[in-house]
Amino acid sequence: MSSNKPPSSPILTIPTLSLSAAKVATDACEARAKAIGISMNIAISSSDTHLLHFVRMDGAKLTSIPIAIDKAFTAAGHRVPTSAYKENVWPGGAAFGIWNSHGGRFQVIGGGVPIKGPGGEVLGAVGCSTGTPAQDEEVAKAGAEEAERRIREHIGKAKAKL
Repeated sequence: MSSNKPPSSPILTIPTLSLSAAKVATDACEARAKAIGISMNIAISSSDTHLLHFVRMDGAKLTSIPIAIDKAFTAAGHRVPTSAYKENVWPGGAAFGIWNSHGGRFQVIGGGVPIKGPGGEVLGAVGCSTGTPAQDEEVAKAGAEEAERRIREHIGKAKAKL
């Protein structure tokens, strides 16, 4: 039986953040962290969950460094904010015990936020840690939103040149 479908490619192209986009996100996170008066550890991961950029603001907790990195890892890999797991990780919850996956790297504390492209694809993620989960999430969202805004702006300029 033959198919009218063209053969699928043996190669995938996966969109991901550039270092310059990661720095845009980090700068926005730093600005928001300063505005709320908290020094943060800020990690940016690529769409494949690997660390792309990291900043430790003066005074940020040393013990929060791996937490920020793992929040970015989790948000990029699962493509949702780390705060999405809040109600599901307690005993009896649908995701109880998930924090033990990936060698204990899976984070269920607010502060990890995906960075999405214009088509909704995850390009990477921001992970922030040192404040409360709500503060970490607020700072991470500021970075993700600024990176997404700049990405849309860049794509709009590229289309305008056509």
